[in-house]
Amino acid sequence: MPLSLAGDHLPAVEAALSGSGIPWTVWGAPETVQSAKDSVGGQVGESIQNEEPVLWYFWREACPFCERAEPWLDEIAATYPGLHIRKVNVVRDFAGWTLFERQMVARGQAARAVPTFILGDEVWVGFSRPLAEDMEAAIQRRMEGRPPPPESRRTTLDMGPLGRVDVGARPMAMATVLIAFIDGFNPCSLWVLTVLLSIILGTRSRVRIAAVGGTFLLVTAGIYGVFIVGFFSALELAAHLDWIRVAVALLALAFGLFSVKDFLAFRRGPSLTIPDRFKPRIYRGGRALRGDRPLLRTLALTVALAGGVALIELPCTAGFPVIWSSLVSEADLGRGAFVGLLLLYLGVYLSVEVAILVGAIVTLRATRLQEGHGRGLKLVGGVVMIALAGVLLVDPSIMEELSGSLVVIGGAVALSLLVLLLERRRNRPDTGERVS
Repeated sequence: MPLSLAGDHLPAVEAALSGSGIPWTVWGAPETVQSAKDSVGGQVGESIQNEEPVLWYFWREACPFCERAEPWLDEIAATYPGLHIRKVNVVRDFAGWTLFERQMVARGQAARAVPTFILGDEVWVGFSRPLAEDMEAAIQRRMEGRPPPPESRRTTLDMGPLGRVDVGARPMAMATVLIAFIDGFNPCSLWVLTVLLSIILGTRSRVRIAAVGGTFLLVTAGIYGVFIVGFFSALELAAHLDWIRVAVALLALAFGLFSVKDFLAFRRGPSLTIPDRFKPRIYRGGRALRGDRPLLRTLALTVALAGGVALIELPCTAGFPVIWSSLVSEADLGRGAFVGLLLLYLGVYLSVEVAILVGAIVTLRATRLQEGHGRGLKLVGGVVMIALAGVLLVDPSIMEELSGSLVVIGGAVALSLLVLLLERRRNRPDTGERVS
């Protein structure tokens, strides 16, 4: 419900605000400025009607997205002098956080992240150019007295008890799809899957192949998801540390450089591939699944094998989840949006391996990943990781726009493919005749 105040109640509410200790600021022409808030001791969900629209802005210090929002707020205040902007710090005073919670609860949402903007019943979390354009369009509608568009026009994801996640309004969704798709071609996980399929194809049973392969993928994806949740939670706890983004960017840069090194000097020096000492165990585990035993027992062995493999290959596959978690944390989208984007990430990531599994079930054939293919995938993944590490260091908000995601990831993929093409031409045998 919208929160506002009739002009004759202004002195009482100003006194309440002044005595509450809430850090707040008002923009607008002096003759039109009116103050409004839910009384900290009042009833949750109470609201007071006002003729003028109010934009609530909840923020905190050391928030890079809040810092980027400040100039935009100044522009909005100058463009729409009839708009009342209320600025509330949610950290310096507990009353500010209480007000934030009550405003969100009144709209059926949870107070989880800043910056958060509220205009009537509409809520925006985070700040980017697309969100700013969406907010300004809503402000213009409100100033002109036009109703907001129906919710059905927005792309939402129902997360049950976690609420509804507006994926369509999150430019990070496209970045998630692109990063997860590149991550799906990780040579370590693809090598393990193709080895496993080549072994269990000897059963010639499509049902058993589907059951074993599907179980293997679900378990490894589940452990992958747990790792991502853990890393994201750690980033959330350390969000107030300004150096954490630089540290994560340097870690991502190291992942990328190691991957490029594996392309240039495979099996020489330190590497993020699966160590050779573990490969015999993977082969033995795969052969154990081929035996003639009850399917349930085979699936239990599959779960054990998948759990061990997921832990073994984690150093090889962790680069992109680290980068993606940091980008989502920087976007400050909240837990609900994170869960929705995580499910999207895992779904896209698994799509590559699911396609390989379906192909094996249909054709009863599986081709193992060769060294040359692995080196090429290492190069592509490494260059993309280096590019994303640079984005983390310079401006993470680049990935919050479709054009930025396409330019960064598309450019890195194009560059790595060009390098692969040049290498192939350089290694092509000379079949011409010598002229003496």
